[in-house]
This record gives sequence, structure tokens and C-alpha cells, in this order.
Amino acid sequence: MTEKEYNECVNEYADNVYRFIYKNLRNEEDARDVVQSAFEKMWRNRETIDYAKSKSFLFTVAYNQMIDHIRKEKRVVLKEEFRESAGIVLPGNDIKRVLEQALDRLNETQKSLVMLKDYEGYSYEEIGKITGLSESQVKVYLHRARVQLKEYLVKMDNLI
Repeated sequence: MTEKEYNECVNEYADNVYRFIYKNLRNEEDARDVVQSAFEKMWRNRETIDYAKSKSFLFTVAYNQMIDHIRKEKRVVLKEEFRESAGIVLPGNDIKRVLEQALDRLNETQKSLVMLKDYEGYSYEEIGKITGLSESQVKVYLHRARVQLKEYLVKMDNLI
């Protein structure tokens, strides 16, 4: 990949990568750090990266960086507030908040799969390459995540 192609990747994919990471981390600074690290790794390895596969490489690196960040955060901070507030949705909350709470109930892998498939529009094959899962694993995990989301969203307590 040339310097020009790298710059094209930055212009073309930076917003998508940031949006994906931010929706998972819900922290602007952490999302920026993860995205910057992914682009930095891409820059350092640009000679070995095929431009046609740069999007997949970038999302794979960003995904792995995000998972590492989440694991590090879990070791550092015990999130008691999550346990206390899990499942509590007060009447009058907007639908976006209900969806965010539903997504927060998923594990890291399930949440990432839903985000990649339903928010970013990747194919099962592309998601498999990004996450390191087989295509059938992606389908199974995604199905389980959607079932879990459905069960949460259809509870009377969670309806608006």
C-alpha cells in the first residue's frame, strides 16, 4: 500500500471504524485511542497490506484493539453500577436508550457481531475475517445474540 492509498483509507474508513468502536465502548476518548492505534498499526505495516484488503485489515485490528481495551478495563474497574442498573428501564425512556441497554446485556463477542452485521452491514464472511471466527460460528453467535435481544426487548417492563 502506498502513502496515497493509506491516506485514502483514512479518508474513506475513519468514520466507520470510529462509529463501530464508539458504539461498543461508549467513550469518545477510548474510541479515538483505539482507532488511532489501528491506523498506526496499519501505517507501520503498509508495505505488506494489499490496498484491496485494507478495510478488512483495519476493522480486524480495531476490533482486536477494542477487545484488548475492554479486557484491560474489566481488570482495572469493577462495574457495580452496571449490575445495579441492568434491566431497569424507566417509563418514558426513548427507544435508543432501550436498544443501548439491550446491547449492553450482550457479551463482547455478541455485541460486536450485532454491530458489524446490523449497523455496519458486513457479510458473515467479512465478519468472520474481522473477528477470527468461522462463518458458521458468526451465524450461530449472531442468532443467539438476536434471540437474547428479542427476549429483552419484548418484556413488558422494557417496553416504552
